[in-house]
Amino acid sequence: MVDEAEYAAFVTERWSALLKAAVFLGARPHEAEDLVQATLLTCYRKWDLVARADDREGYVFRMLLNTLRSERRTSWYRRRSHTPVDEARGDLPVADGTEAAAIADAVHRALGTLSKEQRDVVVLRYFVQLSEAQTASVLGLPAGTVKSRLSRALAKLSASHHLADVTGGTS
Repeated sequence: MVDEAEYAAFVTERWSALLKAAVFLGARPHEAEDLVQATLLTCYRKWDLVARADDREGYVFRMLLNTLRSERRTSWYRRRSHTPVDEARGDLPVADGTEAAAIADAVHRALGTLSKEQRDVVVLRYFVQLSEAQTASVLGLPAGTVKSRLSRALAKLSASHHLADVTGGTS
């Protein structure tokens, strides 16, 4: 049986982080909301398991990742006209006074240059702020694999011309 108050507090506390993670994992904002809602519905149905999990946060982010992967495997998703996040944005100018938006856009573009596996590790480790062990658990990987993917991803990000634009660096 679901403890409604505990579940509601969990949703209120984690909604923003789950939404942000879904966007950084490659979903568009409206898709991210749907993914988070689907994930939280699954959480509600399996709340006894979620509430008893040793690492509840890791368990729920694993559910989000599985929901995203399941969505991307559907024939409907593959048939529809889909362009990757970085291509969909094109080279749209950033409105004046929106430095934060420019930085977010640069980060999205830079993340778009990573492989799916690298992006998953970076998002879970740095944007969601899971530990290496939690990230390894969520992705079902050994900790050493997480470390090596993270190392390669950070090297690629440090050379990204997208991030050089906002940090003043040259690449």
